Amino acid sequence: MKKWKYLTMTAVMGSALMLGACSGDNSTQNGNNAETNAPANSGQEAADEKLQGSVAGDGSSTVAPIIEAVVEEYAGAQPDVKVSVGVSGTGGGFEKFIAGETDFSNASRFIKTEEKEKLDQAGIAYTELALAYDGLSVVVNPENDWAKDLTVEQLKKIWTEDGTEKKWSDIDPSWPAEKIVFYSPGTDSGTYDYFDEVVLDGADLVSAATLSEDDNMLVQGISGDKYAIGFFGFAYYLENKDKLNIVKVNGIEPTHDTIEKGEYTPLSRPLFTYVKNSAMKDNAAAYDFVKFTLENAGDMAEAVGYVRLPEEKYAEGLKTLEGLKTLEGLK
Repeated sequence: MKKWKYLTMTAVMGSALMLGACSGDNSTQNGNNAETNAPANSGQEAADEKLQGSVAGDGSSTVAPIIEAVVEEYAGAQPDVKVSVGVSGTGGGFEKFIAGETDFSNASRFIKTEEKEKLDQAGIAYTELALAYDGLSVVVNPENDWAKDLTVEQLKKIWTEDGTEKKWSDIDPSWPAEKIVFYSPGTDSGTYDYFDEVVLDGADLVSAATLSEDDNMLVQGISGDKYAIGFFGFAYYLENKDKLNIVKVNGIEPTHDTIEKGEYTPLSRPLFTYVKNSAMKDNAAAYDFVKFTLENAGDMAEAVGYVRLPEEKYAEGLKTLEGLKTLEGLK
């Protein structure tokens, strides 16, 4: 099965895709964009009608492998459409969406109330479209032979800031009396927000954690330190499982089946793209790219390691998208 690499891919039909991650701090907040000359219609329609134009998106690094795969495939159908996709994290992506810089925003969590309010203030109407399921994965160094199965309560104790220097032996006295080394997605990441919600209950993440919006940097850090722990999307674990050990949560290991069946709780979650309604109505290239994404999201999700939605969910999304083309009075 073909794999799409997060930061490296070959040119397709004369198109080039460049993805980069950026964090919420000032030193890296101008993340790289993914640019490609890409097509804009799907299936037979794409073969029959060639489009021109541009489409812009940004957002989640967790969703990025799916979109990267879609863009690569899409590049063969409409070579005169330019698709650019940045990877600023879910929060960073919504900031650009609110600023009117993008046509769609990829997210690994539901949109927040304050983001909804800012979009309303900006006069931007939007629609949420689900793409796939993910299982947020807790991982440790391959030499870690003790933390094989953690409860949610243990995860909360490990990751919550309490003013102490945490050691593995604080969690279980039989474990090494060595300082825990933390690697976490950055604060602009939807994965960070989701972990904060379902594990930390809104408490502060441990301040000693190294934060990055680039999941590949997290992999590098965890794989290089025996006492490290971190978390990110399931696809990144699969991509790097020779360098990491997966941790069961409440006795359940994240797998395709446990995520699909809803057994891996509470760390299973849906992945989304949010589209600007006016772009879907007025920008034929943007509409067509999102249509192509929905038509192919299931296959692309499976190809990069996530779990497809039931087919009826994609059908519902396509019906919703089609309705946006004809809506009157969109902002």
